[in-house]
Amino acid sequence: MVKVGIVGMGFMGMTHFRAWQKIANAKVAMICEARPLPEDGDLSKISGNLGTGEGVKIDYAQTKVVTKLEEMLANPEIDLVDVCLPTIAHKDVCIAALKAGKNVVCEKPMARTHAETVEMLKAAEESGKILMPAQCVRFWPEWSYLKHLIEDGRYGKVVVARFRRVSEPPGWGVSSFLKGQESGGALYDLHVHDLDFVLYCFGMPKAVFARGATFASGATDHVMANYIYENGAVVSAEGSWAMVKGFGFCAGFSVSFEKATLEMDTSRGADALKLYEPDRPPLVIRPEGDDGYVGELRHIAEAISKGGTPTVVTAQDGVNSLLVCEAEEKSIQTGQIVTL
Repeated sequence: MVKVGIVGMGFMGMTHFRAWQKIANAKVAMICEARPLPEDGDLSKISGNLGTGEGVKIDYAQTKVVTKLEEMLANPEIDLVDVCLPTIAHKDVCIAALKAGKNVVCEKPMARTHAETVEMLKAAEESGKILMPAQCVRFWPEWSYLKHLIEDGRYGKVVVARFRRVSEPPGWGVSSFLKGQESGGALYDLHVHDLDFVLYCFGMPKAVFARGATFASGATDHVMANYIYENGAVVSAEGSWAMVKGFGFCAGFSVSFEKATLEMDTSRGADALKLYEPDRPPLVIRPEGDDGYVGELRHIAEAISKGGTPTVVTAQDGVNSLLVCEAEEKSIQTGQIVTL
């Protein structure tokens, strides 16, 4: 049984808490939260862009709540620290946990800057413990299906791949998200999902070219990025917090192989994922599996239980994502192609 300590019980902390309840070999033994939690443990009123409507309630008899990180790190029973704090706090908390001999899963982006992620990677290597960024899209069933088709090769090579993740400005965590210097805006907080998935599928690009706009946070809140690959595949990703209030959230992709097109659009509900083949009606694909939050947390729990390391996403992947984020930001600022 992997005993987990969650640091931060905002929307993402609540989301991770809910996910941990679905993982048989793990238990949330401790929560570190500076603010008072509801006396009845009911967190259902906390919401975000992917709210499921499921109730979330902490059983204080099973999960101890502390206000000081030091108390959690000093507890020898805690195997894994799950960091769900604002981005600006990730580096210091993760490094402290690693130095205390804890494995760490850290919400994305892994840190605010590429330089900070390099420090975190070094701390993980020196500690011998796991540091895994919570890049949940790699585990989401529809995106995993796309990755499978790319590797499988049954429809040939990818010719064009377009990813999209757009939303109205976040209505939760505004004290951090809408301070662009701290969060990095939509470029770092939202778009990083698809940027990371592009790297997962296609590797590090030769260069990037991006355009962007400031909207809600004072940083880049709308980005359209083009990734330049030597194999000639046309790959792009759009991320935005520029949608007006009431738009909600929408994510997806459109990927054309030599012999088929796979399209994902969350606005279609149960029919979100469709496969198009020549001269055939569209085929709705409904991949089985838990959501990406459960998938990513189960992955690290299994690695800890087996004495191994995560394979789907690693600390180095978190470092690479921030490297490309900064390249996109530089491209937006200069109007130039940035070589990686």
